[in-house]
Amino acid sequence: MRQVAIYGKGGIGKSTTTQNLTSALGEMGKKIMIVGCDPKADSTRLVLGGLSQKTVMDTLREEGEDIDLEDILLSGFSGIKCVESGGPEPGVGCAGRGIITSINMLESLGAYENDLDYVFYDVLGDVVCGGFAMPIREGKAQEIYIVASGELMALYAANNISKGIQKYAKSGGTRLGGIICNSRNVDNEYALLNAFAKEIGSHLIHFVPRDNIVQRAEINKKTVIEFEPKCDQADEYRTLANNIDGNDMFVIPKPMHTDRLEELMMEFGILG
Repeated sequence: MRQVAIYGKGGIGKSTTTQNLTSALGEMGKKIMIVGCDPKADSTRLVLGGLSQKTVMDTLREEGEDIDLEDILLSGFSGIKCVESGGPEPGVGCAGRGIITSINMLESLGAYENDLDYVFYDVLGDVVCGGFAMPIREGKAQEIYIVASGELMALYAANNISKGIQKYAKSGGTRLGGIICNSRNVDNEYALLNAFAKEIGSHLIHFVPRDNIVQRAEINKKTVIEFEPKCDQADEYRTLANNIDGNDMFVIPKPMHTDRLEELMMEFGILG
């Protein structure tokens, strides 16, 4: 069983990418569980056809700790198992506690079955401290993929996440599996992302082009794989899935100094 965490700047499209990626893996016959690690609880919405799933934290608050696995786990497209961690009530407590509590609860209830091929953690934003670092810090995820684009703040976040991976690589055993570009159609984006990935010692696992079919699928509460399986964008997600499934390059990243990151941006005409 491969445990994978998806990180990236807030709003970069991690949840959309994760759900389309896992749908493509599910289509390939892989058995998958997604653990949503965002208090907004929107990491599984498309896989579940728009269903608002009750979170682990809400279930614990309402029913106590005597719960069954079916109370917090639903099956969606291609049999993908879906869990949403949730978080505390707004303005109260640390949202990262939801991740810690959920993973511990799933382990105790036997959710990590032997027949699972993948567990994906869709993690909030670029936060690599506290509970949000748990998939890295405690070795829950052996491999990390960072979703980025050719924008400065997206790469700044990716570089910052790389620092977190580097920090916990020895204690947690986690490694960076690669960079996923979720394109924003900025100048020289492919070349920049490729150069960025190489600079930190990794590789560009796939460049996902921008296509409005993604938004249309989301409006219809589906992944692209389910909504329009024969379109070009569906094939892009299948390529991403195949690249991750066959990936054998896992590294401890070498994050850049901020000055060097800005130099790289200028080299590709993004700044200045």
